[in-house]
Amino acid sequence: PQVGRLGLRFDRAAYEERGELVVSAVLELGPAHVTGEISVGDRIVSVAGTTIDAGANLNRVLRGTIGDRVAVGIDDGEGGVRTVHLSPVSLGAEKDLVYRNWVESRRDYVAEVSDGRLGYVHIPDMGGGTLQQLYLDLDQENRERDGIVVDVRNNNGGFVNNYALDIFTRRSFMTMRPRGGAPASSRHQLGQRAYLNPVILVTNQNTLSDGEDFTEGWRSLGIGEVVGEPTAGWIIYTSGVALFDGTFIRLPFIEVRGADGENMELVPRPVDVEVERPSGEWYAGRDSQLDAAVERLLARIEGGGG
Repeated sequence: PQVGRLGLRFDRAAYEERGELVVSAVLELGPAHVTGEISVGDRIVSVAGTTIDAGANLNRVLRGTIGDRVAVGIDDGEGGVRTVHLSPVSLGAEKDLVYRNWVESRRDYVAEVSDGRLGYVHIPDMGGGTLQQLYLDLDQENRERDGIVVDVRNNNGGFVNNYALDIFTRRSFMTMRPRGGAPASSRHQLGQRAYLNPVILVTNQNTLSDGEDFTEGWRSLGIGEVVGEPTAGWIIYTSGVALFDGTFIRLPFIEVRGADGENMELVPRPVDVEVERPSGEWYAGRDSQLDAAVERLLARIEGGGG
């Protein structure tokens, strides 16, 4: 049975030293966050009738509970226990929430270090669903910014790089203003997605496959600078093949060559400004690659670059 997830993170030291589950973070929009009844610092003393101590296995307790109503006991600090009822979600659903929360944290980070001038979008893969999400992200508050930081770090590939690149290469040639509305690019008014302000790309060594194709197109088409680390060098199309004995293998069937004619497999895509994140930087609340991207993009905007 799948294990239900509560959307909580626990203090490692409290668990290792005393066997206690003390809440260190509440995942936004997760089961615990939705109720509004659990906060950082709360100590979980029971789940679904099972006492939580050093010998308890929370994953075992939460097996098969996805979508159920589970009672969670919390130490009230006065020798008693208050009960909160949560509806656990699947690991996949929790991972989606973790990712969206990470994106929001990066968006807030870019807004902070740019004094609110720049927007931010992240492209986790090159699938159809992600392309639609990119459309949505660009149709919101990002259009009011002076420019956008486009982040493809850890992109695991797909097939829509050309469609995504089109958004940033299209140019406007007319302005339309609806009655009682604000003037806007004709492409935007007619539903043909196009972003016209300055942009910059951030990539890293974990960006692979079609994410690398996107990086190659970005540089070759002169859309903007690329900041971060050279990509993975894993760029070849494969298909799945099942053998008679049940073995399943991936079979390469399309090679990809860059604008210079070079086979891109095993050849990482270069960056214009190389920035390697120091180990442990995340814990200090910094992102040096985004810092560099913001600095370069603001310099381009202030210098009058398109």
